Amino acid sequence: MKLKQYQVDAFADRVFEGNPAAVVPLTSWPGDAVLQSIAEENNLAETAFFVPSARGFHLRWFSPTREVELCGHATLATAHVLFEHRGYAKPSITFETQSGDLTVRREGTHLVMDFPARPPTACTPPKGLLEGLDRRPIQVLAADDYMVVFENEAAVRAVTPDHTKLRALDLRGVIVTAPGQDVDFVSRFFVPRYGIPEDPVTGSSHCELAPYWAGRLGRTKLRARQVSKRGGELLCEVKGDRVMLSGRAVTFMEAEISF
Repeated sequence: MKLKQYQVDAFADRVFEGNPAAVVPLTSWPGDAVLQSIAEENNLAETAFFVPSARGFHLRWFSPTREVELCGHATLATAHVLFEHRGYAKPSITFETQSGDLTVRREGTHLVMDFPARPPTACTPPKGLLEGLDRRPIQVLAADDYMVVFENEAAVRAVTPDHTKLRALDLRGVIVTAPGQDVDFVSRFFVPRYGIPEDPVTGSSHCELAPYWAGRLGRTKLRARQVSKRGGELLCEVKGDRVMLSGRAVTFMEAEISF
């Protein structure tokens, strides 16, 4: 079997920045074992697979170790592939996913994703969380992930996680965040349970971050930066129970899978 594959740097203005994702167009679904094997072989944070549907496209995402329910950067990458390489001519795309319908529209040079908001709530830190970060925060919250809030950007950049301790936690991953120096907030995201020690730029974590910072700062439009080694920026807007996440993407590679 031969399949087309694209590798796209999402939330990036140029290659070698942002978060790389593989995107594989399909006409029908092969077995899940095939999808997981391709994702494992790619060894990127996520590989996205899509199949045409009556309302748009069915979209699924796989990390190197498992399927995930929601992925922002690979959704952005998939929309980029459809607009730039697959001749998609409508102004917006509907993706049918495990997290419900997700839409992506073009807005100037950016792609805007309409995602569900996941507001976190304060919680007691579970055993292993603070030990895994080796740093005392000012607040701990939880939604799909644990969110650990620090006093400033320098503290977020200085975190050196113990991935063994974080892997043992019960939620998907751990977000660390603080006010930014020249943006509204910064963050990093650790997901060792999913085979991703640190994700370069994460759309889904901002479904939690944006509602938190909107409430704390008292405004709905926010500029964010994920301060991983590669790094990337997002524009966020909270609209009720939805979050608009905006960014750019660039194609790094077009390839063919043979198996």
